[in-house]
Amino acid sequence: MSEPAPGPAGGSRPVWSRDAEKYLLPEEQPPVVATRRHWAVLVGPVAKAVPVLAAGGWLLVRDPDDRVTASIGLVLLVGVLVFLALRIGEWWMRHFIVTKRRVLLTTGIVVRTVALLPLRRITDLTYKETLVGQLLGYGTFRFESAGQQQALSEITYLPRAGVLYRDVSDLLFGGGGADSGDDEGNPEPEQPAARGQRRPTGDGGPAPADTAPIRPSRPPARPRRVAGRRVRDGGR
Repeated sequence: MSEPAPGPAGGSRPVWSRDAEKYLLPEEQPPVVATRRHWAVLVGPVAKAVPVLAAGGWLLVRDPDDRVTASIGLVLLVGVLVFLALRIGEWWMRHFIVTKRRVLLTTGIVVRTVALLPLRRITDLTYKETLVGQLLGYGTFRFESAGQQQALSEITYLPRAGVLYRDVSDLLFGGGGADSGDDEGNPEPEQPAARGQRRPTGDGGPAPADTAPIRPSRPPARPRRVAGRRVRDGGR
């Protein structure tokens, strides 16, 4: 499910802020995109758990007096419920966040992991939407960067992927305005002007070019001896 980035003026805080706000810089709030993955990511785990759940329930009620089969059924039921709880918790705690400086992906239930990629390092963005994704409303993002990070190379099951793709593309390559500067958001240092180029002045106008010719330096006169004395050329 996708959550709107800006929260209401009053009342409860937005869902993204409850978990992801501590990973954002003050100037990055609210984020441009803050969302979980689509609920379709849970279809696979549920499809795997249903047969095991049915088998465990059948073994549990088949012969309550048989402790062996009842114990096996109980173990299967507990195991499959723990498996589903972990998958649902992982889906709930994973957030895909895009600000004007970085792309972040938060994962983990007990141990939280935050993978980030500065926007200025992203060189290309690929958007893929399968037939099932078009029907259910999810897609896949693939980021390419100079220093490829595997955790953020591909983000699957993004909800409303068409809208997210337009927002992120406008931020990266359009007029959305990704912040300039280095990876930490610090402004880039000004490059010194080359000799002969016009440098900006304090009032914003160009300063005259430094094009004055450089006079060649005259080598010092070599002393010569005349009748036991040192006399410099051109002097007395």
